[in-house]
Amino acid sequence: MKVDDGNQEEVKQPRMTKAQKRRDKKAAQEKDRENRIAEAEVENLQGVRHQEGLKLAQKLSQQQLQIKEISSDGHCMYRAIEDQLAQRSKPGLIMSMKELRCGTAEYMRSHADDFLPFLTNSNTGDMYTTDEFDKYCSDVELTAAWGGQLELQALTKVLHLPIEVIQADSPTIKIGEENHGEAITLVYMRHAYGLGEHYNSVERLKDPANAEDS
Repeated sequence: MKVDDGNQEEVKQPRMTKAQKRRDKKAAQEKDRENRIAEAEVENLQGVRHQEGLKLAQKLSQQQLQIKEISSDGHCMYRAIEDQLAQRSKPGLIMSMKELRCGTAEYMRSHADDFLPFLTNSNTGDMYTTDEFDKYCSDVELTAAWGGQLELQALTKVLHLPIEVIQADSPTIKIGEENHGEAITLVYMRHAYGLGEHYNSVERLKDPANAEDS
């Protein structure tokens, strides 16, 4: 009887939908990513990431700036720029991450000759074909494809603003200096989370001592 009751209870349970299975799988993958980040944080507490952070903090403090953390989800470069624009409180300059991706892809498509020579097939070493370039631009627009210097070059044209990228062990990279206006400032980290390269935003340095004095 107990076995039958158990079977009846199982029959009454609703079947898991495909959508729920996808959500559960995505949640499990996200949890695994968070666990790997946590493990890397412990391993790198006194390692290369820690040293990189110290060097960046020193460089930024000279400009009265500090790092503003951006989530590591493949969109970090665009989210960092989105944050920079939002800090300016100018409605005409505010763009979402999706709008920035779309604008980048559209600019690259319409100026293919400026970008194609720098894109090569990793298997053959040949310059991208038209189809490969179209797919690259679609990935920029529609996926979490990581952004780099080519995308930053496109974004300086889209935003009509210069972009500077501060690094721990290299000089600051300045892109689009022909544009006028306050530069967008990003921080490029080679050892973020122990999982690879990453972009962060910056914000004004918060100094508790100065806050008390004022």
